[in-house]
Amino acid sequence: MDESGVAIVPLPGPGHARVARALGTGIVAGHFPEGAVLPGEPTLLARFGVSRTVLREAVKTLSGKGLLEARTRVGTRVRERAAWNLFDRDVLAWTLDAGIDRRFLHDLAEIRLAIEPAAAALAAERRTDGDIDILDACVAAMRAAPGLDPAFASADLAFHLALADASGNVFMHSVGAVTEAALDVVFRMSRPTDPQAHETSWRAHAAIAAAIRAGDPAAAATATEVVVRDGLRNGAAAVEATGSAPYPCAGPIRSEAGSVRKRP
Repeated sequence: MDESGVAIVPLPGPGHARVARALGTGIVAGHFPEGAVLPGEPTLLARFGVSRTVLREAVKTLSGKGLLEARTRVGTRVRERAAWNLFDRDVLAWTLDAGIDRRFLHDLAEIRLAIEPAAAALAAERRTDGDIDILDACVAAMRAAPGLDPAFASADLAFHLALADASGNVFMHSVGAVTEAALDVVFRMSRPTDPQAHETSWRAHAAIAAAIRAGDPAAAATATEVVVRDGLRNGAAAVEATGSAPYPCAGPIRSEAGSVRKRP
């Protein structure tokens, strides 16, 4: 415990990356609430066993990600959540470590609803034969894998990343790449648990692919919105059943601060 009563668990890794991850995870988990002032520098130096230069570099890293703000005669304060850069790979990895809750699911669904239907509409106008082949292959893989098979979630994720690529828009591709880790976790926790749900899911994705193949932007956008909203409902149900404990990803999340989250 530190002087504020909060347990700070040192994590493996070199220097400031280790400190940044430990503090960052504590912040996104709510151990350091928005507006709270971090423990004093002497306490943190003793806790992590690092030099003042390393500690200040870690604080600088977190400040650059929008999590902290240093104020003269006040100390280092945790900024409001709205200031956090949730598109930062480190912040996203720490959020997943802290656990997914309904708020996270809704926020992720909202950004997906703002982007993915538009990406599908663009894909219907710009797709290549290669794009169609990839989407069809993903649907086939989803159909072949029972809902609880990890291969289903992997194919689901590959489908949505391929959808972003087929849009031909580099920004949509970038957003998809950044949110890949979050989508991977959400898809794994919201996999269909019975044969009917499994068929409904792969057929819904097949409808997206069919609309893109037909060159129908409106139908592609509508079909994509249906899939995203279904995913939100399934994810929310999973959170209700399991709580907001951390969910392991299927792959390593290599964060900018140098940490790697291992696949189980």
